[in-house]
Amino acid sequence: MMVKNESKAVGIWIRVSTEDQARGESPEHHEKRARYYAESKSWQIKEVYHLEAISGKSVINLPETQRMLQDVRSGRITGLVFSKLARLARNTRELLEFADIFRENNADLISLQESIDTSTPAGRLFYTMIAAMAQWEREEISERVAASVPIRAKLGKPLGGHASLGYQWVDRKLIPNPTEAPIRKLIYELFLEHRRKKTVARLLNEKGYRTRKGAKFSDTTIERLLRDSTAKGIYRANYTRSLGENKKWVLKPKEEWVLSQVEPIVSQELWEACNYILDEQEKKNKRPSRKAVHLFTGFVFCGCDNKMYVPSNSPKYTCYKCRNKIGTADLEEIFHHQLKTFFFSSSEITGYLNKADHVIKEKEDLLQALTEEKRKIEREMEKVYRSYIDDTIDSKTFGSLYKPLEERRQQMEDQLPELQGEIDFLKIQYLSSDQILNQAKDLYSRWPEFTDNEKRKIMENITEKIIVGTEDVTINLCYLPSSSELTTSGQRGFRGSWPPQA
Repeated sequence: MMVKNESKAVGIWIRVSTEDQARGESPEHHEKRARYYAESKSWQIKEVYHLEAISGKSVINLPETQRMLQDVRSGRITGLVFSKLARLARNTRELLEFADIFRENNADLISLQESIDTSTPAGRLFYTMIAAMAQWEREEISERVAASVPIRAKLGKPLGGHASLGYQWVDRKLIPNPTEAPIRKLIYELFLEHRRKKTVARLLNEKGYRTRKGAKFSDTTIERLLRDSTAKGIYRANYTRSLGENKKWVLKPKEEWVLSQVEPIVSQELWEACNYILDEQEKKNKRPSRKAVHLFTGFVFCGCDNKMYVPSNSPKYTCYKCRNKIGTADLEEIFHHQLKTFFFSSSEITGYLNKADHVIKEKEDLLQALTEEKRKIEREMEKVYRSYIDDTIDSKTFGSLYKPLEERRQQMEDQLPELQGEIDFLKIQYLSSDQILNQAKDLYSRWPEFTDNEKRKIMENITEKIIVGTEDVTINLCYLPSSSELTTSGQRGFRGSWPPQA
């Protein structure tokens, strides 16, 4: 006589995304498929868990998921049937967490498409491999979506999200909202008049204006709207990125931003005037650095490379580490004497300035060449991009052609500001040195007549560093080096020492 095995109690898991339903994969279709399988196994269907139109990115904390897990833990069901792993969840961590919970409670996961039965070691191994593939698939989709964002932005297409106050999306174009645009303009006018964000917010609220969500205006909202360049006709796209789920958004590097022209609500002059006020207010709110009390404070270093300070109870620059000291009056006398050797003869001055012109010209030529090369690369990128848009090349070819060009452009983007910074520094250094050389040749004789404030300004202009050793003092005075010196050492400094070396 045959003894029939006790029927296994199972649940059916239904999660079909909106896109799947659009392709004809209805929840009913998935449920029927699971029922047919369970009936063929003579299993008892105890529950059906519905999660239609829910993303599979994270499902474990959803109420329906928790109901299913509670049934597993209580023994109400000893198995869960679903059409494929991607329908259960797309997150590898959650898939493996499901497997652990089911294993701890002697329950099975049954995936119809992958033919997985986690009651066997082979099934558990295969389950882990397939779960990883599901996560990989999701990341692939995410990367493709992310790669399309800059392209959509360049085409002027919306990237999701709401338009800022004063604008609306109509036929995929950003245009002023006739109801909100006057309010947006009023914000700039009020701020230009009152110069206070909280005052502008208060005035708007008193007039009965509210944000798009019906909330009262705040000073932070006012600043965000004032800073947004859309109002002056420049719409930014692809300029922020998320740090992760439930985390803040941060700005991307400026070279990744996509700017496009839209109809302005305010004039550029009004926008810039308001933002200039905001910039100045931010500067004033920063704590000012402490002013130097003594002539060489901040420039004097001990031979051990620690800064030296003048204690309140001593007239000497002191190193707090090795207790090296030098009198404030003694150091000024040494500096005064050093000024004699700072200035050259007329022929030396002419040669010095000619070298400065030559170095700057060399770097400007390099900057121009680099800029032209960058434009050339960008033209090549545009050609490849157009070929992709016109369907003359596929996505794989597009990536192989576009990525190397993008990397080269990024390298140039990194080098250009660095090179421009060198030129700016050299020009500023040249102008400062030129003025000193031509207008203050008698600096040594006039030094005693200067006030402490004037001496400090002169010292800051011409001094790099003062090093106080145990037996001598080295004063590094600024000058513009030749191109060969810049290349070999990267340093700038006229090194003199006291007492003078033979």
